[in-house]
Amino acid sequence: MTQPVGSCAIVVHSHLPWLAHHGAWPVGEEWLHQAWATSYLPVVALLERLAAEGRTDLLTLGVTPVLAAQLDDPYLLEQFHTWLGFWQARALGLVGRPERHLRDLGAAEHRAAAAALADFESRWRHGASPLLRRLADAGTVELLGGPATHPFQPLLTEPVARFALTAGLDDAKLRVGRRPEGIWAPECGYRPGLEQLYTDAGVRRFLVDGPTLLGSRHSPADAWTVGGSDVVAFGRDLEVTYRVWSPRKGYPGGPWYRDFHTFDHPSGFRPARVTSTRTPPHDKAPYRADRGHAAALADAADFVDVVRRRLLDLAAQRDGRPGLVVVAYDTELFGHWWHEGPVFLEQVLRALPEAGVRVTTLRGAVEAGHVAGPAELGPGSWGSGKDWRVWDGEQVADLVDAQRRLEKRLLDVVSAVARPGSPRRADLDQLARDALLALSSDWAFMVTKNSAAGYARDRFEGHLAAFERLARAVEVGDERVSRQVATEQRAVDGPFGHLDARLLRATDE
Repeated sequence: MTQPVGSCAIVVHSHLPWLAHHGAWPVGEEWLHQAWATSYLPVVALLERLAAEGRTDLLTLGVTPVLAAQLDDPYLLEQFHTWLGFWQARALGLVGRPERHLRDLGAAEHRAAAAALADFESRWRHGASPLLRRLADAGTVELLGGPATHPFQPLLTEPVARFALTAGLDDAKLRVGRRPEGIWAPECGYRPGLEQLYTDAGVRRFLVDGPTLLGSRHSPADAWTVGGSDVVAFGRDLEVTYRVWSPRKGYPGGPWYRDFHTFDHPSGFRPARVTSTRTPPHDKAPYRADRGHAAALADAADFVDVVRRRLLDLAAQRDGRPGLVVVAYDTELFGHWWHEGPVFLEQVLRALPEAGVRVTTLRGAVEAGHVAGPAELGPGSWGSGKDWRVWDGEQVADLVDAQRRLEKRLLDVVSAVARPGSPRRADLDQLARDALLALSSDWAFMVTKNSAAGYARDRFEGHLAAFERLARAVEVGDERVSRQVATEQRAVDGPFGHLDARLLRATDE
C-alpha cells in the first residue's frame, strides 16, 4: 500500500533495580539473570535480524541507566556467564527423569542454554552497550534514557530530580555515544512543570499513560507539546496495549502458552502450559512448544488486525487524518514473563507494514507529523488508579517521608562541604550514589504491590543506612575516614562512575 492507514509506535521499557551483591534467590541477581537470558538476549537478537534486512525505525527501546550499568558491569557479566552454565547443568538433570515430557523439556532447555551461552560468549562478553549502540547507529531503534536509578520524578525536589536526570543522560552518552533526546519517564509519572526540567536537560519527548492525556481532553492518537514547551508527550493507547497485557487479561493467558507460575521444583523449570486460568498447578497439561509457537503467530495476526482497525476508525473519525497508536510494555514481558513473547514481537514487527501500517519510533512519529498541538496535562502515572498512589500511598508513607528527609540531608551535606571551585570528592560522589539508589521507585512499587515487599524494605533501609553512615563520616570532617567509608560502600554499590556530586550544589544555588 502506498499510503499507510496510520502509524504504530511500539515502545519497550527495560528496567530492573540495582541488584549486584544484594541477594540471589528468589529476588536478587537471579532476577537479572533470568531476564537477561530470556528477554534481553532474544529481543536484541530479533532486532539484529531485522536490522540485517535493512529495516529501520522499528522500535523505541528504553533501557534505564541503572539496568544499562548492570548489563555492562564486569562482576555481573562474570556471574551471568556462570549462571548460563548452571542453566545447562540443570537441564541435564532432567535426562534421567521417568516422565517423557520432562526429558523432552530437558533437551529443549539444554539447547536454549547452549545457544544463549554461545551468544553471550561471542557477542555480549563486553556488555550490552556495544550491541545497543550498533542498533541505534543503524537506525533500527530509538534508544530512550531516563533518570539514573529510576526514581519517581513527581515526588522529587527540583535539584535532586535535575541531578538524577542529568546523571542518567550523561551515562547513556558514555555508553552508546549519544545523549538520548527521548526518555522513559519512570512509571510514566508526570506533574506539571516537569517539562521545564526536560527542556533544560535537552529532552525532547517522553511517554505518559493514556489517561494522563485523556484527563485533559487530549487524545493518545496524537502527540502533544506540553505546558508551553516544545517537549512532546506521547500517551499509551490502552485499548490496544491491553490486548496484549493488562492487569487482568491478555494473550499470555492463552491455554497453549507456557505457564510462568507452575514449576518442576527439583529442576526449577516450568514444564506446564497455562491450560486454563482456573486449572490448579498439579492439573496443568504439559507444555508443547509447537502449539505455543503457533499460538504466538495467531495472536500476532490478531494484534495486527486490532491495530489496523483502530487506525481505520481513527481516520474515519478525523476526516481521513491518519492517527497514531502507541503501545508500551516492559521488555521483560517478551520472554521472561511470556515465553513465546519474542516470537510474537518479531512477527508483529514484520506483519504491521504488510497490513499497511507505518511502524515507527517516537522520533519518527514526530517527523511523520503526529504532533497535534499544545496541551496542559495534569498529574498521572501508569500505576494503579493512574495517579501516584502506588508511590505515595498509605502503605509507603514512611518510605516517602524518609526519602524527603534524605533529599534534604543530601543537599545540606553537599552544600556545606562542596565550595565553589572545590575539587571533586569521592566521598560526596558516593553519598549521592547511595541517595539515588535509595530513591529508586522500585521499593515503593514492590511494597504497595506486596511483591517481595520485605526485600524491597530491606533494600531501601540498607541504602538509607549506608547514606547515613557516610553522611556522618563526611560531617566529622576527616576526609581520610570518609573516603575509606566511601570506598567500602562503592565496592558493593558502585554504578555511575561519572557521578559528580558538585552538580547538586550547582543546581541548588
